[in-house]
Amino acid sequence: MRFLLCFLLGIAAWGQPLPALIDEALRANREILAAQKRYEAARQRPSQERSLPDPTLSVGYTSVGRPYPVAGIGREVTANAGVMVSQEMPFPGKRQLRGAIAEKEASAEFEQYRAIRLNVIARITEAYHQLHHAEVGIRFTKRYQELLQNIMRITEARYAVGRAAQQDIFKAQTQYSIFATQLLRYEQERTAKTITINALLNRPQNTPVEAPEEVPVGEFTTPLEDLLARIQTAPMLEREQKMVQRSELAQDLARKNRLPDYTVAGGYFNQGSMPPMWQVRVDFKIPAYARTKQQAELTERAFQASESRRNLEAAGVSVEAQVREAYSLATTARKLVDLYAKSVIPEAQLSLEASMTSYETGAMDFLPVFSNFMNVAEYELMYHEEIMQFHVALARLEELTGGSL
Repeated sequence: MRFLLCFLLGIAAWGQPLPALIDEALRANREILAAQKRYEAARQRPSQERSLPDPTLSVGYTSVGRPYPVAGIGREVTANAGVMVSQEMPFPGKRQLRGAIAEKEASAEFEQYRAIRLNVIARITEAYHQLHHAEVGIRFTKRYQELLQNIMRITEARYAVGRAAQQDIFKAQTQYSIFATQLLRYEQERTAKTITINALLNRPQNTPVEAPEEVPVGEFTTPLEDLLARIQTAPMLEREQKMVQRSELAQDLARKNRLPDYTVAGGYFNQGSMPPMWQVRVDFKIPAYARTKQQAELTERAFQASESRRNLEAAGVSVEAQVREAYSLATTARKLVDLYAKSVIPEAQLSLEASMTSYETGAMDFLPVFSNFMNVAEYELMYHEEIMQFHVALARLEELTGGSL
């Protein structure tokens, strides 16, 4: 019973579809978890920035005649023991601006968290389809080797009766070895993509990952204009927009910093048998170095705000260019998939079948048969490569536009 359960669990792990892998990554990927905690930490800052500085409690005495505590109290008017509380007060409006800046920073961290989630999903999707392509390449290459062996047997039989050249056998053997090298490359690609997926899922590296034998191609009908409209709310641009707003608020705060903060203090002083003394005081900070401090800060914030706006513009241009490029790749790959599936591959297969029949009866030489065979092998692998490129381009578009296609 335990063996059966382990076997079934193993099948479930190996046969996980792409949505299951994505769900697992959203729960276990360390990049996503780190970004989530960074955002949660940033959410705690606005309330801190809006709070007043901690008040100060002062306790002390003033003695007259001798240094020990309360000497002269009740006899000398300046001898006393008392307590004073002071509270630093930023100029009105500064705390609200600091809180708003912290809110924009937290919003930017949230958009960064969204961007990292989309990036991880895209990387898993790409690796998954590349793994599938490697699996298909391995399966097809082995099939081509078997078919080539059949051709080699026919060629050897024809050579034995003097109806084929020895170079035909050598050519087939050479191609068989080339298929062996391709098989090694596909196996290495499968290993590499398995490592990538396990790393993204935070799994042990020896965990097997198997893609299904067939992956539906699907259709792609979203127009380019819709994709370009989506990028305005994509996390990459939203984050830059939040940083622009944050820089503008920081510039407003720099203007406010030219106005002085102040400290309000109040205290009670006991004078023994004499009437108690009360004190209330307001201390103002004087912006005596405004030219080299506050004005320099305002200039710095202005440059930072300009930098943020330029970063937003640059990000918009970059994302738009990447969307256009990925869209071109997706649409071209989808058209090629249809061309290969509906005309190129069927025609090449018919040519191979006809030439094989003629070759077996001795009505055709080796070279046309070999050429038709290589065409079929090349076109079928290119067909599956275009399927992989199509899905990789879609994954890239989903990351760039921030939504599912």
